[in-house]
Amino acid sequence: MRIGLDFDNTIVSYDSLFHAVAVEKSLVPAQTPVSKVEVRDYLRAVGNEPAWTELQGYVYGARMDQAEAYPGFVEFVHAARENNVELVIVSHKTKYPFLGPQYDLHAAAGGWIASALRDDKGSFFPDGSVFFELTKEAKIARIAACRCDYFIDDLPEILRMPGFPVDTGRLLFDPEQCHGTDDVTARFGSWYEIKNFFEQKWLAQN
Repeated sequence: MRIGLDFDNTIVSYDSLFHAVAVEKSLVPAQTPVSKVEVRDYLRAVGNEPAWTELQGYVYGARMDQAEAYPGFVEFVHAARENNVELVIVSHKTKYPFLGPQYDLHAAAGGWIASALRDDKGSFFPDGSVFFELTKEAKIARIAACRCDYFIDDLPEILRMPGFPVDTGRLLFDPEQCHGTDDVTARFGSWYEIKNFFEQKWLAQN
């Protein structure tokens, strides 16, 4: 079995980091809820969209090393490895920010994967298992080329895009439960739920 994984907001949770950096830069009040979406919505509400755009580049670039994986993700990876399941990351990600210093966002994300997603046996994602694509269409093509049995993404529009491989299960990661389930195989609120979903399948195969 091969499972494809989105990266931003699927593997990586940015809520605490975006809030901390926005408060540090005096962009939002400290009492703003600890949520990336809340930070975005506040900046848009006060007419400061450019600050939001530049903040994304700064966090995804200069501060990426402080990001955290979602709870349960590492446990899911360990379970997948124990069941000889291949994991690949396929992300739609610009290489440089739209505003502000031109950090290499692909290099920053790759560095985080290499340092944060590993154990004493080595990296969870060896060379050739991580792909950063510049367009959504290229991401869909890569998912198809990888011949994923399932793909997990936080954006339902990716799972519903024309060209998404018909033989790939469409799994929606939706911790805030804010999306519908039309045209997706299943929706999950946490990586613990995803782990349980696959463990039942792996058990049935043994």
